[in-house]
Amino acid sequence: MFGSYFYNIVILVAILSSLLPVMVSADTDSFRLESYNVVWDSPSEDCSGSMPIGNGDIGLNVWVEKNGDLVFYIGKTDSWGDNNALLKVGKVRISLTPNPLNDGSAYQQVLNLGCGMIEIQYGKKDNSIKLNIWVDANNPVVYITSQSQNPVEMTAKIELWRTEPHELLSVESSDTSEDHKKADKEKVVPDTILENQQNRIGWYHHNKKSLGYEYSMRLQGLSDFKMIDPILHRTFGAIVTAENAKHIDDSTLSTSPATRHQMNVYVMTKHPSTSNEWLTAMDSIIKTTEKIPFQERLKAHKKWWSDFWNRSWIYAKENRTSVTTNDSNAFIITRAYTLQRFINACAGRGAYPIKFNGSVFTVPNPPISGDADYRRWGPAYWWQNTRLPYISMCTSGDFDLMHPLFKMYAGDVFELAKYRNRRYFGYDGVYFSECIYFWGAVVPKAYGKTPFEERQDKLQEGPWHKWEWVAGPELVYMMLDYYEHTQDEIFLQEKILPVAREVMTFFEKYYKTGADGKLVMNPSQALETWRKCTNPMPEVAGLHAISSRLLSLPERLLSNRERLYWETARKKLPDIPTREDKGMRMLAPAEKFDEKRNKENAELYAVFPFRQIAIGRPDIELGIEALKHRWDKGSFGWRQDDIFMAYLGLTDQTRNYLAERARNKHVNSRFPAFWGPNYDWIPDQDHGGVLMKAYQAMLMQTDGKKIYLLPAWPKDWDVYFKLHAPYETTIEGNVRNGKIKELKVIPKERFSDVEICNK
Repeated sequence: MFGSYFYNIVILVAILSSLLPVMVSADTDSFRLESYNVVWDSPSEDCSGSMPIGNGDIGLNVWVEKNGDLVFYIGKTDSWGDNNALLKVGKVRISLTPNPLNDGSAYQQVLNLGCGMIEIQYGKKDNSIKLNIWVDANNPVVYITSQSQNPVEMTAKIELWRTEPHELLSVESSDTSEDHKKADKEKVVPDTILENQQNRIGWYHHNKKSLGYEYSMRLQGLSDFKMIDPILHRTFGAIVTAENAKHIDDSTLSTSPATRHQMNVYVMTKHPSTSNEWLTAMDSIIKTTEKIPFQERLKAHKKWWSDFWNRSWIYAKENRTSVTTNDSNAFIITRAYTLQRFINACAGRGAYPIKFNGSVFTVPNPPISGDADYRRWGPAYWWQNTRLPYISMCTSGDFDLMHPLFKMYAGDVFELAKYRNRRYFGYDGVYFSECIYFWGAVVPKAYGKTPFEERQDKLQEGPWHKWEWVAGPELVYMMLDYYEHTQDEIFLQEKILPVAREVMTFFEKYYKTGADGKLVMNPSQALETWRKCTNPMPEVAGLHAISSRLLSLPERLLSNRERLYWETARKKLPDIPTREDKGMRMLAPAEKFDEKRNKENAELYAVFPFRQIAIGRPDIELGIEALKHRWDKGSFGWRQDDIFMAYLGLTDQTRNYLAERARNKHVNSRFPAFWGPNYDWIPDQDHGGVLMKAYQAMLMQTDGKKIYLLPAWPKDWDVYFKLHAPYETTIEGNVRNGKIKELKVIPKERFSDVEICNK
């Protein structure tokens, strides 16, 4: 069943289940979430020393300066400015009087993962000031609370940097204008401070114009598609309130001296709206939230985070006594996995998908003179980058974090893509362009400057993505993963099947069949790397994967008509491409390929994400040889070498690559899971996304109903884990010295689908 030289099925879990206890023993007490809390014993120099915190939509970069001030940037998943960029909402400074650090007193700052809070203590316990800052998991509000032995005064000050109209400091490739000299002179417009607010302060940003939507849609022949301009009249901002507050000026709010304080920063986006409509809506949110007793809000917040961490975990340690725990590869990788999952949770429940190039946690770089709104590559979503924070979420059980991705691509963008296909080609079908704005238009630099009406070739001109179509099959494949895990039949019928049919229809219509009745995919390309291709691996493997998975659905879920369609379509698909090198046969980037321009290993997409060559399937040696002979190598950024290695069962290689990845944080950032910039920006969400999936795949892989445990797990790493498998299954286990000592499978009947692999 497996490659004969490195895999054996050593235990049938049906037998093992009769020997193992259902519950996990006290031996797992050494594996605790608290071990991965981030603890600092000194303030930070500037925003490069910030910690992330968030509630899925609102994200903060929090740091304490040497003068004792607590400072934070506010990010949000839908704070799109008039130049299409995802802007920061703003910045707030919290000061305490008297200054708690004047005497050089003790200091501790803790990111408490378990309850989603940052806890700060100035001074020793018998004479300390404690600050907590957190973003309510269930309401759009940031809380800053203080507790002290002696009365202190708390002051909040708004610190805006968008105070005058100015040009972008740097125009990125997906900004509306790539020519800085021709850019609108007032491309970045100022924020507005609220005036004469009694006992509170606030500000907002209102888009009075929209620089990219109308232009991009008109350029690409999409102006008649019915959609509200998603940029124009978008308003976002915040209001700061506090008990016993004094309005010092329109930017400053202060409290009377007391031993306890609570400040609230309410954050909201409304689109479309006027500034007055935004303020009215904000007042309503404040009133509604404050009707809920604070202790109830706090309890519900803690419950959300407790439930989140109880969904799944991987806690590993090396079982060699000579290894220092906190510097071991097992600890460093586990910490990286845990912190990246936390970052995903802080930004994964908003209105739009996680931005690969910084999420909502960008800060000025360099920290003093830079722009907090800047991110390399600009505002667009690249599919190959965007998917990477999401590829681990089914296995971790974080299904709610996947909803924004599906909402955008299988919702608004899908509807625009259908319209575009009929407009461009005159037939049904859908392709998803690699590089798009959140409403679905291709970025102008990629599309080209020639208007739609003046073109014969309606496709984009930019060669990097001109014939790259893998986003469609991969989106469907990811949605099928979601369905298999959740068994959500409504999602299957309303989202997956319609999108899948349109994606396959596009390939059938766009390409002709050859003499053998199979599609000849030319012109095409293999990702951004091989420009001149026939039958590229990503699309071929992807279409094979989704068609076989759809045909495996129960009869009641796929009509006879749909089943016949997919059976016929599958017969048209070209074979998985292979090549030979010095007599060795291996996977190939395409049947024919030429003109290499980038560093992706397209040939290994048959291994991941599409799992046509993998553990439990024939010809796994084709993948191993392709990995050995790959053109490009690396353990950083969006490179997926670590995942390929894990899916091929290569334990030592996976471990080494993951260790390099987990230790490769951004050199100037204090937080240990702020990666980058690598190919993208800081913090690099692709880097962490690959790490999470590779780590999971070392421990567990699935294929339909089959569950493979320990396919690439080192024998000298002990681990306590809980992961999610298809068919609403959870696997909780305890591994010691390379063997599973305890295992809990829910539902119990899934034991018979588990196979434990050892080298």
